[in-house]
Order: sequence, then C-alpha cells, then structure tokens
Amino acid sequence: MDLDFSFLNWGVVSSFVAKGFFFSLQLTLIAMIGGIVLGTLLALMRLSGKPWLEMPAAAYVNTLRSIPLVMVILWFFLLIPLLTGKPLGAELSAIITFTLFEAAYYSEIMRAGIQSVPKGQVYAGYAVGMTYRQTMQLVVLPQAFRNMLPVLLTQTIILFQDTSLVYAIGAYDLLKGFEVAGKNFNRPVETYLVAAVIYFVICFGLSMTVRRLQAKIQIIR
Repeated sequence: MDLDFSFLNWGVVSSFVAKGFFFSLQLTLIAMIGGIVLGTLLALMRLSGKPWLEMPAAAYVNTLRSIPLVMVILWFFLLIPLLTGKPLGAELSAIITFTLFEAAYYSEIMRAGIQSVPKGQVYAGYAVGMTYRQTMQLVVLPQAFRNMLPVLLTQTIILFQDTSLVYAIGAYDLLKGFEVAGKNFNRPVETYLVAAVIYFVICFGLSMTVRRLQAKIQIIR
C-alpha cells in the first residue's frame, strides 16, 4: 500500500486537528494545576502525623495508583450520570477524572519533595515563631517545589501522552482529530503515523527542556 500524505494541509489541520490539540492542551494544563494543588494537600495529609488524615489520603493515593487510568475514565463517565441523573459530557468528565487521578501521582512526588527538605529548615521556622502552616507555606513548600520541579514536569509530559485515552469516552482530543481526518479522507494509516510523529516531537521537545531545567537547578544547589 502506497502512503500519500498530500491531503494533510493547513485546511485539514484547522478543520480536524486544531480543535483536538487545544482540548488536549487544555486538559493537560487543568489536570496539572488541579492535580498539583490536590496532590500537595494529600501529601501534607500523609505527612501530618495524624492517623485520621493519613489513612484516607493513603487510601486515595494507593487506590488510584493501582487502577489503570482508562478504567477510571470509563467508570467516572458511566457511573456519575447514574448517581446524579445528569450526564457530564465527555470533555468535562475527562477533565475531572484526570485531575483526580493525577493528584495521586503528584501527591507522591510532592511528598518526596517535602521529605527532601532538611529537618533543620523546619526547626528554624519554629525557632523564629512560625506555626506549622506558616513553616510549610513559607519555608518547606517553596524548596520542595524547586527540588521536584523537573519530576513534576516529567509527570506532566506523561499526562499529555495519557490524554489520548479519552478516546474511550468519545472526547475530541488530538488523536481523535487525526482519526476523524483519516476517516474522512480514507487515509487512517497516514494520519496515525503523523499523529505519532506529532506526539513524539512535542514530548521529546518538552523532555529536553526538562533536562536543561534540571541541570540549572543542580547548578543553583
């Protein structure tokens, strides 16, 4: 079978692919921000030393980290309408699911980052009269974010790759855009090949950026 990529022009990209790309980008950014915020709260709960906070946070993190993402996407998309009586829609369902799921992974990253900050920093905060909350907010978390920034960004790259799984509920992401274009022009092989190249270029470029950032952080240390 001969490959023909001549049909892939700007008109096809703007009509089929651009919409999917913007949703994949939107999903990645929202899930990253929401996942880091929720993940940080979960990490603080697990490090609080209080069983009534530690146990539910640990259960949440360990449960979600033990289930394939595509199954969580399907369960949330299918079960929530049964409980509420109202469908959320594929896009909103994907955003909520990814945020909740990624929080479990960001939580472990942030927990490691917080534990990487020397205990002396915490004691120094207490010594100048700071409360636990102030010490975490002003002393520990800024250092933890700096230490874990490359790992957080690496997880975000994985998150971008995982956005392709929303095909399971029919959300229109980057891969879906290429799929629709392939069906319309009867060229599925070509569009899937181009989609693979696009994903590789984006993720490889971001990986190189993270590597340079990691080198800078090591120099600052």
